[in-house]
Amino acid sequence: MYMSQLFGERVRELRLERRLSRRQLAEKFHLKQNAVYEWETRGKQTDYETLCKLADFFDVTTDYLLGRTDI
Repeated sequence: MYMSQLFGERVRELRLERRLSRRQLAEKFHLKQNAVYEWETRGKQTDYETLCKLADFFDVTTDYLLGRTDI
């Protein structure tokens, strides 16, 4: 599996654990809902700043989000 696909799967998994819709997650980061959809379904990655904010929000590392580690 490519890192970009794993990124989307992990964002989706973490989002669902928090019981957030795509819209709600997008709003928390002042993004369009389509951005979250693109991550989760098309394997599109985000910019570094948003990646760091997502890691902080979900209390995981950027390496975890990018699929470089399973911890």
